[in-house]
Amino acid sequence: MSKTVAEVIIETLQQAGAKHCWGVPGDTLNHITDAIRRSEINWVHVRHEEAGGFAAGAEAMLTGRLTLCAGSCGPGSLHFVNGLFEAHRNRSPVVLIASQIVRDEQGFDFPQEVDYKPIYDQCSVFCQEIRTPAQARRVTAAAAQAALTKGGVAVIIVPADISKETAADEPPFAVHQPRPQTRPSDDELTRIAEVLNAGKKIAIYGGSGCQGAHAALMAVAARLKAPIAHTSRAKDFVEYDNPHNVGMTGIFGVASGYHAVSECDTLLLLGCDFAWRQFYPAHARIIQIDIDPTHLGRRHPIEIGAVGDIGATLTALLPLLQQHEDAAFLDHCVDRHQKAIAHLNERATAGDNGTIRPQYLTATIDKYAADDAIFTADGGSPMVWVLRHTRANGRRRTLVSLTHGTMANAMPQALGAKKAFPQRQVISLSGDGGLAMLMGDLITAVQENIAIKVAVYNNSSLGFVELEQKVEGLLDAYTDLKNPDFARVAEAIGIYGQRVETPAQLEEAVQAWLAHPGPALLDVTTDRFELVMPPTVEMKQVLGTALYSAKAVLSGRGQDVIDLVKDNLSK
Repeated sequence: MSKTVAEVIIETLQQAGAKHCWGVPGDTLNHITDAIRRSEINWVHVRHEEAGGFAAGAEAMLTGRLTLCAGSCGPGSLHFVNGLFEAHRNRSPVVLIASQIVRDEQGFDFPQEVDYKPIYDQCSVFCQEIRTPAQARRVTAAAAQAALTKGGVAVIIVPADISKETAADEPPFAVHQPRPQTRPSDDELTRIAEVLNAGKKIAIYGGSGCQGAHAALMAVAARLKAPIAHTSRAKDFVEYDNPHNVGMTGIFGVASGYHAVSECDTLLLLGCDFAWRQFYPAHARIIQIDIDPTHLGRRHPIEIGAVGDIGATLTALLPLLQQHEDAAFLDHCVDRHQKAIAHLNERATAGDNGTIRPQYLTATIDKYAADDAIFTADGGSPMVWVLRHTRANGRRRTLVSLTHGTMANAMPQALGAKKAFPQRQVISLSGDGGLAMLMGDLITAVQENIAIKVAVYNNSSLGFVELEQKVEGLLDAYTDLKNPDFARVAEAIGIYGQRVETPAQLEEAVQAWLAHPGPALLDVTTDRFELVMPPTVEMKQVLGTALYSAKAVLSGRGQDVIDLVKDNLSK
């Protein structure tokens, strides 16, 4: 029986493992949606395509499974771009089916005509138009294989008239997913071992490439008596069951992670591509191992760079390493980490004068969240609080926007995570500004019965932007937000909603919110003046904040300065 191009596309993607397609129907997409309706792929109807891109990326990232998006011509497929930039930078295997206007009208400025290729070339591993029915299966298989093997977004551009044509008999192109094991050569491993064996104060800095390598990582750290710092993306894979853990470094990190990396004489970088050069050591010998050779030495000069899977590489390296006996550096760093965590936990309490610190909200959620909960957090301060104040245990997962650094990611990513794992608890830690950007897709949670839990950090401001302005010595400008009662908005949509304004209400409210069987929203008024403190404070930041304080007083906003000092310097 003959098949249409649309049917061939969907059949090939289903065979490649796709379970869900996120999108908004449109007239040029009709044959694709009809093919999906008659397939085993589930269509998830979002209200805004950007939310669909975030959701698909989260599903693909957490499962490693191919996930689909589909959009109509022009603005329909264009709306996906920010969500798919996030997915691509997270190396999530997503395929976008971008419907295009009919071929006869292309090139004549026809309504809704958009040239997708130069746009999506920036955030994809594959971007190709199906130009004839005979190409349908071949192009689709190539797109899916690129997304799965290279890690990222693949875009299939489908003119509307092509999608409904009868597909020609093609060779049986299919999607292949090889899983090679890669490690450095024996000579490279010998050189790496020589440097590590000579080190006295060795530190390990682990990134997301350490996923699946926990046992090998612990064995190498024990052999070298090395503290392990980690990137934000590696929290889920490195932090748990780790006696060598000294936390994160970088802007979101803690003092112990920062000092372990900056004070070592030998640094082993494992599967990390940490971008902030000022947090690398100035004089240490640096070894970097990464599966992507383009990452080697691109952030900071290194002595040895080698390509390999972290687990396979560490397993091959371990027999070449001498047992180090001096644990003084390790013990010093671990002790410093315990003190740093204790200092952070001092702020994870109810604020003065009846205010709710965001750290307290996060710690309370962490206390009652399931042991296999999935957390998403908006760009800005919520992602700092989730990284600092939720516990990793080897089963929980954390999704934040790091490389792309976007707002509004948390709630739609939670939709994708919950659709992928319907039996697990999925919690979105949403900023008030971030939630408002894509608030319409709370309706998606109702329509599709996706039981996400959304906590709103409602400080009536773009808090992280405001902090950046103050550190620059500027008066905060255009960061005020006049918010609705988000709980009442949720109730109007059909979602359980509750508002919390005092610390005394918080624990009971969090428990009720998490226990609700359907989608639920908790609107919490948090302290606007709580600062995100970096692991080390530079003099220019002190001077910038002092300059802000002076300007605020001269502008008649002295109370803001008083509140800032009271909230953050009272202990």
